[in-house]
Amino acid sequence: MERFDTAIIGTGPAGVSAAITLKIRNKKVLLIGDRELSRKLSQAHEINNYPGFPKIRGSELALALKKHLEELQIEITEAKVAAVYAMGKFFSIQTSKGDFEALSVIIASGVMQGKMLDGEEALVGRGVSYCATCDAPLYKGKEVIVAGYSDDSDEETEFLSEVASKVTYFKTGAGEEKKFADNVSVISEKPLKLEREGKTVRLFTDKGQYDADGVFILRESVSPGQLVPGLATEGPHIKVDRELKTSIKGLFACGDIAGKPYQYIKSAGEGNVAALSAVTYLAGLKE
Repeated sequence: MERFDTAIIGTGPAGVSAAITLKIRNKKVLLIGDRELSRKLSQAHEINNYPGFPKIRGSELALALKKHLEELQIEITEAKVAAVYAMGKFFSIQTSKGDFEALSVIIASGVMQGKMLDGEEALVGRGVSYCATCDAPLYKGKEVIVAGYSDDSDEETEFLSEVASKVTYFKTGAGEEKKFADNVSVISEKPLKLEREGKTVRLFTDKGQYDADGVFILRESVSPGQLVPGLATEGPHIKVDRELKTSIKGLFACGDIAGKPYQYIKSAGEGNVAALSAVTYLAGLKE
């Protein structure tokens, strides 16, 4: 398997800044995220504190960042990251496009929107999954529940319907009405709580309860504690020091996920610092 020097998770200002710095330092970079970069950035009406770009619209800044990546020939791997595992001398990154390996990792994924369901954390890996493409084969011929909060929930639900015998889909928010296979039931109730009884996972909503063999919770991002087992966190943020090192050697975090203030310029600066810390770490591996 191809192994990268550094895998960067997230394509906002922090992730892009980290990728640029590492590329300039001649490192082999894997940048994972959205090819359109950060949706939050693109939707910003006007940014007034980004040096050199007075009163710039978020969409214009995103375009400038994309151009910089293209000039340095930095490609974006568009995938959803399900988990990052520290394997000793390298990291294994599990994504919807397969597994990757890297000597170091920088998390710049932003803060997870919305809180976890009651009981969710205790059932991660015990009936609760965050990536249909990654874990669907585990539920071949079985019944699953989908709690969909992300833009691609419809697509992942459709994929699950091809593998599972039955899919109960709790679709949140507005969106186009989609025609699914006959084994998919779309329900407009609010998921609240999860429990496990034997091999059955039970989802409680504001109107009832539903049983299945597994539950897929599809959000735009995964909470840091679920993304990297054993990682020290502070609320919704990853705990870091001034060099943006985390509690796991070789793993760094920057941008909103590393704490407030939530500012684009702060994120870009931290991306640079995290990249330089990763460079120092990689040099130490050769000694």
